[in-house]
Amino acid sequence: MFELTPYFHNRHQRGVNVYDPFRELDDFERSFFGERIHTFSTDITDNGDSYTVETDLPGFNKDDIKIDIAGDTMTVSAERHSNYEKDDKKSKYVRVERSYGSYSRAFDITGIDSENITAAYDNGVLTLTLPKKSAKEPETRRLEIK
Repeated sequence: MFELTPYFHNRHQRGVNVYDPFRELDDFERSFFGERIHTFSTDITDNGDSYTVETDLPGFNKDDIKIDIAGDTMTVSAERHSNYEKDDKKSKYVRVERSYGSYSRAFDITGIDSENITAAYDNGVLTLTLPKKSAKEPETRRLEIK
């Protein structure tokens, strides 16, 4: 079984449709502005004793990237701010196409030694090294017959 399963943040929870009161507004925004994907591309490599996760996050500052671990879930999130949001520059823009906002991706890290995960960010690529937990040999014992 492959342990590093990405969770996709959408409006479904385990195949069940969840009521979303803002769905119509989202549909309107998509029809007007086009589809905006608030996730990022990730490659996962199995190195035998560890996994390497490489995530493209170009244009982000290192301080805007957060990696949180809660139980068996690791969440990578990043937030990009736009100069367009500032009132003093709004009137100078003719067109704004670069995306900005919050991006997030969660991974199931069952079977990962979460205490020894390392992270590096270089040239727009976040590289995570996730060591696998060592396989424990099943404990054997002999029962006495009475």
